[in-house]
Amino acid sequence: MSDLQNPIFHNEAKARKWLESHLWPDGPVCPHCGSVDVTKLRGKAHRTGVHQCNEKECRQQFTVTVGTLYERSKIPLSKWLMATYLLCASKKGMSTRQLSRMLGVSVKSSWFMTHRIREAMREGKGGPLGGTGKIVEADETFIGGKEKNKHRSKRNAKNIGGMGKEPVFSLLERGGTVRSHHVTSVSAKTLRPILVTQVNRSSTLMTDGEGQYRIVGPEFDRHEWVNHGIGEYVRGEAHTNTIEGYFSILKRGIFGTYQHVSQQHLKRYLGEFDFRYNTRELTDLERATEAAKGITGKRLTYRRTGQGEARA
Repeated sequence: MSDLQNPIFHNEAKARKWLESHLWPDGPVCPHCGSVDVTKLRGKAHRTGVHQCNEKECRQQFTVTVGTLYERSKIPLSKWLMATYLLCASKKGMSTRQLSRMLGVSVKSSWFMTHRIREAMREGKGGPLGGTGKIVEADETFIGGKEKNKHRSKRNAKNIGGMGKEPVFSLLERGGTVRSHHVTSVSAKTLRPILVTQVNRSSTLMTDGEGQYRIVGPEFDRHEWVNHGIGEYVRGEAHTNTIEGYFSILKRGIFGTYQHVSQQHLKRYLGEFDFRYNTRELTDLERATEAAKGITGKRLTYRRTGQGEARA
């Protein structure tokens, strides 16, 4: 049986039971006060999956979706799980329009769903990357279209290279995880606080030969760089090929699938691509399970005021 035939994607009762088993592995927990002294309400007077807290000061009713990104959604839970699976299984992402067609929901609903799922994918930064004997690559890229491809009214002749685009700075531990940041600039002043807090100083730092890295590099156990300006891309262990490979996936997804990403939501798209890369050893269903666990304690309540991505 393929993953898409899994009953949790087609049956509401099984979808709810599956989510409860992963969010409440040790039994129901009240999202309002944290109590485990709860009672499952039964009978025709109550909706399926409703529990009530028995704490005297609380006594509130709740379901497994309360306090999560799925809360107060009229979209069936089985479709939420299907959307989570599809976004996790698509290496370069899935457009709002494509997901809308596959789930049978409106484009507006699909847009809201994908942003909530991306929020679930965004991971806590955790401890520093690297450590003694480990290598961390650092590099920057720029997200945005070429000036020549923009409408004549929006072109700016002063925008060359990365100017007019959104800078993204990423750190990647070889054989480990990647962390991407939407930054205001790629100067040493901007990048240093990220480097020294997100990378263990006993690590080996690998970068290109840009000046900002040579300023910060001496703060680490070892710093090596390659000079792309003279055509040098590999010198023994010194290279940034791993992170460049990650950037190629990111850009193919942004330009080929999403086509337009607003400045406001770029951090969520970065979280999506980071999450898929960091869970690359898992199966698609295991990856979707990890994403579903990330819905707790997060809410997105903003209204859609513009197009978050092009309608593909």
